[in-house]
Formats: sequence, structure tokens, C-alpha cells
Amino acid sequence: MSKIRYGIIGCGSMGREHIENILALDGTEVTALVDTDENSRAQALALCPQPPRVFDSPAALYASGLCDALVIATPNYTHAEVLRPALETDLHILVEKPLCTTIADGLDVVERARGRHALVWVAQEYRYMPPVAEMIRMAHAGRVGRLHQVAIREHREPFYPKVGDWNRFSANTGGTLVEKCCHYFNLMDLVLGERPLRVFASGGQRVNHLDERYGGRTPDILDSAYVIVEYPSGARAMLDLCMFAENSVDNEHITVVGDEGKLESLLPSLTLRYGRREDWGTRAAWGAPSGTERGVSVRRVWDSTVKYAGQHFGASFIEHRQFAAAIRNGTPAEVSLEEGLRSVATGLAAHQSIATGRAVELRDLLPAGW
Repeated sequence: MSKIRYGIIGCGSMGREHIENILALDGTEVTALVDTDENSRAQALALCPQPPRVFDSPAALYASGLCDALVIATPNYTHAEVLRPALETDLHILVEKPLCTTIADGLDVVERARGRHALVWVAQEYRYMPPVAEMIRMAHAGRVGRLHQVAIREHREPFYPKVGDWNRFSANTGGTLVEKCCHYFNLMDLVLGERPLRVFASGGQRVNHLDERYGGRTPDILDSAYVIVEYPSGARAMLDLCMFAENSVDNEHITVVGDEGKLESLLPSLTLRYGRREDWGTRAAWGAPSGTERGVSVRRVWDSTVKYAGQHFGASFIEHRQFAAAIRNGTPAEVSLEEGLRSVATGLAAHQSIATGRAVELRDLLPAGW
């Protein structure tokens, strides 16, 4: 199609970020939107050079004939509710992460989407951040040998305010390790090329939001955790999350280690580090010890084709460009509903592990074959 027409369902901060990215693409336009919050609608309309039509409900938007594609960016706990009727249309769909907040909802939407020809794509933008994408490419090209470990550290500020502060409660978000971290779990799966087997986690709510009250309730979202994910091959991945550490330099740090070398991606500096191991087994002398940076290349990685860097270092622009290309070319979604649900399941398993003090098997959350 010469121009892809988008309908936006949910015009909060992430919905408006999607609008900015769509407007930066060639051959796209926003023609319709839905949001129950007047302020969010007004801010979304102000972004659009040609005012889209505003609808009272997603159903009215679906039936309007004004759209070719949908972006669903409503609160997490509503994703499945909005998706179910959307899946009955022939519209292409980009749904924000997390796909859902419960396993039951996730399995339901996966089943409803079977046999559907139009795209359903889960927004997991982290894989498209330029140094991360280059790190993945190098890892999959064998540059560090067989992969054994992935470590992700995010030390950042607390959760941003949302409309009505809906993200202050785990019942609405799925929990921090679903809401915030499902894209990290998806990234672990992508790098290692495996499905998660088992999860150990320790975490809690130590600092953030403890002095807030909503109808007498205190927010219950955890703000710090360590999570270890095991894979069938024996490879392991780890997440180190702290959301009261905004005084950090390069608050997002990913490490991939193979038996022949190591890769590191750092944000926001857009730095990629790469080095190969010495052949310690045959050397008579070890030479320089670890930590000397000998043989480590360091470079800044950016994609000069990005027209809108936005909140995610250009990743959302690249994701939207890939989504639009898949619509035009008839190619599959790069992030499937199944992948989106597995990342949610890993987050839910981590929360269950924290609650019980035990390791949690993914087979206890997902049906056989997942």
C-alpha cells in the first residue's frame, strides 16, 4: 500500500511516542485515535499535522474503515480486552509490551490469533537499540564462540507517573518484572536462541512509593531485584534491577559472554565493547591480566537512518520501520505473540519465586510445548 493509515488506542506517554515515530516515517499517517482521558487526547491531537478522527471506543474505530494498522498502548491490564475484538478484524496490530498480565489472557489471545493473516506484533523495542542490535548480530555470527551467559543491569529512576497512577499496583501492571522487564527477558531468549527453563529471583519494594496512598492503599510494586534464568543448554542469564539509582552513568548495561570472548552494550552512551580471550590453554605465560582492556575494541554505535531518536535511542523508530515494511512485504512479525507471552511468563515466574523463596519451572506456568 502507498500509505499506511494508523489508529492509536491509548494516547498516554507511550501512545504519543508511537505517534511521533509514525509521523517520522515515510508513507504513514495517523488517521484515528481513542482515549478516555481528555488531556491525553489533546496532547495526541497536538502532535498530528492532519487531525485524526477521535472515537469513543476501540470498536467504533475498528469499524470505521479509516485504518490499516492499530497501535495498542492502553494500560497493561487492558491489553487482552482490547486485543480480542481487534483480532477479529483484518487490521495489522502492534501491541505494547507486556502483551498481558496473566497467563490465561495470554494463552487466550494467542489461540484467537491462530490462522490470522494480518500481522500481530508485540512491541519489544530493546532489541532494536543500535548497540544492542549490533551486539546481537555479532553474537549470532559466532564472534564470541558458544554463548554461555547474558547479564543485564538496569539502574535507573523510579516509575514515571501515568494517568491516574495506574502503574502503582501490580494488579494493573503484572508486577515490575512483567511491566518493566519483560523486554529484557525477551532479549535474553533472543540472544541465546532458547526458551527459558527455570527462574530464581530475589527482590522487594525497598524505597520507592512507600509514602504514597491511593484510597488508603500503599503501592505494591517492587523497585529492586536480582533474577536468574536458566536455559535447557545450561546457559544462564541474569537481571540486576534497581529503580532508585538514577545517579548512574550508563544505566543500562548488557553483557554477553561466550567461550571465546565477550560483548558489552552500554546506554545511553551507545557504546559497544568487544574482545576475544587469549588462548590460555597453550600460552606459556598469561601475559596481561583481566581488567587491562588489552585487545578490547570500543566504539559508539548509531543508526544514521533514524529520523526520530525519541525515548528509546531510535529503537522505536526502527521497530516501526520494520513493522511497516512487514505490512507492505507480507512478511511475519519479528516479535510474535508467543514470544511476548513467554517474556511475560518469565516475569511472572520471577515474582512467584520472590514470593515463595523457591525456583519456579516455566513448565508449571505454560502448557507443554511452550
